[in-house]
Amino acid sequence: MQLIRTQFLLFLLFFFYFIGFSSSTVADDEVSVLLSIKSGLVDPLNSLKGWRWPDKAAAPAAGNHPVHCNWTGVVCNSEGYVEKLDLSHMNLSGRVFDEIQRLKSLTSLNLCCNGFGSSLPKSVANLTTLQSLDVSQNFFIGSFPSGLGRAGGLVYLNASSNDFTGFVPDDIGNATLLETLDLRGSFFQGTIPRSFRNLQRLKFLGLSGNNLTGLIPPELGQLSSLETVILGYNEFEGGIPPEFGNLTSLKYLDLSVGNLGNEIPPELGRLKNLETVFLYKNDFEGRIPPDIGKMSSLQLLDLSDNMLSGEIPAEIAELKNLQLLNLMCNQLSGSVPSQLGSLPKLAVLELWNNSFSGPLPSDVGKNSPLQWLDISSNSFTGEIPSTLCDKGNLTKLILFNNAFSGPIPVGLSTCSSLVRVRMQNNLISGTIPVGFGRLGKLQRLELANNSLTGQIPDDISSSTSLSFIDLSRNNLHSSLPSTILSIPSLQTFIVSNNNLEGHIPAQFQDCPSLTVLDLSSNHFSGRIPASIASCEKLVNLNLRNNKFTGEIPKPIAMMPTLAILDLSNNSLSGGIPESFGISPALETLNVSYNRLEGPVPANGVLRTINPNDLVGNAGLCGGVLPPCSQNAEFTSRRRSLHTKHIIAGWVIGISSVLALGIAIFGTRSLYKRWYSSGSCFGESYQMGSGEWPWRLMAFQRLYFTSADILACVKESNVVGVGATGTVYKAEISRSNTVVAVKKLWRSEIDIETGNSNDLVGEVNLLGRLRHRNILGYTLKIDEKVDIYSYGVVLLELLTGKRPLDSEFGESVNVVEWIRRRIRDNKSLEEALDPNVGNCKHVQEEMLLVLRIALLCTAKLPKDRPSMRDVITMLGEAKPRRKSSSSSNNEGNAANKDEPIFSTSPVNGLL
Repeated sequence: MQLIRTQFLLFLLFFFYFIGFSSSTVADDEVSVLLSIKSGLVDPLNSLKGWRWPDKAAAPAAGNHPVHCNWTGVVCNSEGYVEKLDLSHMNLSGRVFDEIQRLKSLTSLNLCCNGFGSSLPKSVANLTTLQSLDVSQNFFIGSFPSGLGRAGGLVYLNASSNDFTGFVPDDIGNATLLETLDLRGSFFQGTIPRSFRNLQRLKFLGLSGNNLTGLIPPELGQLSSLETVILGYNEFEGGIPPEFGNLTSLKYLDLSVGNLGNEIPPELGRLKNLETVFLYKNDFEGRIPPDIGKMSSLQLLDLSDNMLSGEIPAEIAELKNLQLLNLMCNQLSGSVPSQLGSLPKLAVLELWNNSFSGPLPSDVGKNSPLQWLDISSNSFTGEIPSTLCDKGNLTKLILFNNAFSGPIPVGLSTCSSLVRVRMQNNLISGTIPVGFGRLGKLQRLELANNSLTGQIPDDISSSTSLSFIDLSRNNLHSSLPSTILSIPSLQTFIVSNNNLEGHIPAQFQDCPSLTVLDLSSNHFSGRIPASIASCEKLVNLNLRNNKFTGEIPKPIAMMPTLAILDLSNNSLSGGIPESFGISPALETLNVSYNRLEGPVPANGVLRTINPNDLVGNAGLCGGVLPPCSQNAEFTSRRRSLHTKHIIAGWVIGISSVLALGIAIFGTRSLYKRWYSSGSCFGESYQMGSGEWPWRLMAFQRLYFTSADILACVKESNVVGVGATGTVYKAEISRSNTVVAVKKLWRSEIDIETGNSNDLVGEVNLLGRLRHRNILGYTLKIDEKVDIYSYGVVLLELLTGKRPLDSEFGESVNVVEWIRRRIRDNKSLEEALDPNVGNCKHVQEEMLLVLRIALLCTAKLPKDRPSMRDVITMLGEAKPRRKSSSSSNNEGNAANKDEPIFSTSPVNGLL
């Protein structure tokens, strides 16, 4: 009996020893693997500081949980094996070592949202126990590992937002339990593997933002479990497979920017559960299928930027859940179905740049939470519906370039949600309703080129939010409200081509943001206020064609940012201030047709001013005009002759003939001496032929070509640098001619709505900022903007701030706020809008665009880029992850900057 007890105790001792030994071996092996993985990582945040060999003296007793199971990101199963490894959002980089394949019980691996820039090891495919693999939002390169199809339990695979190249592994189709497959935003090429037809449990399929080509496999229509399909921003062809009409579980379909072509298949109408359809920018032709009206669950429908024709099917009015309807930039025509106005949930209606005609439904907005209505650049007629803001949600009302008539609905002037009102280029009549100035969110009010009468309402002066006012080309009367130029956020004020009168308000010291002031072609009178010089950001001042009198205020000449000044067609007197020649930013000056007199300063911009900008001032001389001494001699002679006329009439005739002959001969001699002396040309001319020397005049025959000029535009010939460009000396030997050539810094380019598709499509911030859904909606540059204002808009969007915000401090706008952060060495990342995204690649692109915005808002206009340069820079402003690819992808390089999470251009509103 004693022997039996002894044997039993020995057995128990051996048993517990074996268990302890096994447990210790398991722990040591797993710890070894984890520490090997750690050795390949760069961990700047020291997130894995707790990953270290345990103290042997403090090792846990047999049966206790192994110490590595308490490490950051590690989850073990009941036997102490690593089951889940979550290293996401730790800012890790470096390499993932092959030792990871030794974690034989690993079911979940998450490396999301780090900075890995190496290849993903092929050994990952040996983790056959994996159920979830997430390596998204990194910079992994090379081919994606094949063999994951052997992981029979794989349910979730996310490798989006990387730099993977090569083909999509065909064997993924063997992971038949897969429910989520997300490979968006890399450089995968080739076609979609037909083996995907085996993924009968797949609910999410994302392949957008790659370089995939060929046909969309009809076999995808067999995946009856699919709920989300995102395939846009590739180079597919052949249209949408009609088999997609079999995806009865589908809720979200995004095939945008794919160049698919063909017609939209009516079979899509069978998808009763479909809530979102994004098919924009695909070259679709033909009519909109009426069958779309059968998608009873549809909420968002975007068919914009295609070549669709015909009318809007009346069946669309059956979509009672529809919130967004975007049909802009097609070839649609006819009238808008009257039933469309009664859709109860419609928030966004985008129809601009088509050929629609007739009136809008009279009840648009009456029963729906309408937020955004853009029907510009069509041929709509009739009156503007009075119901647009009945629900109080309207933010953007864009109706320009139509034929609307009648008055502005009074209800709009009480719509407190309005941010933008753009009704220019219509036939709108009546007066401007009182109330727009009391709308606290209204930023733009554009009513130009209509038939409005009456006066500008005084309440507009009380606005605290308006930044852009354009009331030009109407029949407005009376004077300007006394404080209208004191709106704190006002940047652009245009009231040209009206019948306004009276004096200009003098409160310019209260205009901290004003950049454009255009009062031209009115009946303003009195003196030009000298206080206008206090507008330190004013770039364009146009006072032409009025009745201004008095002298030109000298302080205007030294305004720091003034680039364009037009004072022509007035009754100004006195001389041109000498300081205009040294104005820090002046590029264009027009003082023609006034009563100015005296010498024209021959310095700075005045040295090369166009004489046409000085004509109509009989008393001006010198500079680019004939010398003052000649004019004085001629005037004196005329007075002498006039005296003689009083004494003896017969002497006047003789003297007049003599004076005329002397004047002609003297003028010719002066010209000959002037031009041959080198003041204009370095070489003398042979006058024996009786021909005059070359000079500036209309339709002058030139004896040199553009090639001759271009050959002289080089650094060795630079003779001066001005505010508008560089001046070169060009010697044309074959014609014995020397001319001065100015190469301008920049040219002005206006951006007009709908008439410049390349700008609307590529440089409207949709082309650059919508990358990775930074904005989520189109910012349509459909107004004429100057470079400075464009830069302000960019900064506003990037920071999420308004141009003038109280948090910046008094008299500080978003531009100065950013510049102060730079001067104070503060982080620019913290200035970016956190709602846009805080991933590294998102911030990287935002910072690139921010730098472009800073160039656009340079203090001196000569330092600002042209719009053409901005287009180029925006095209190049992309994160490093999208800046290179393998040579096999060169043909598709232009698409690498496109977004991978494609959204409707106005989806951000919903």
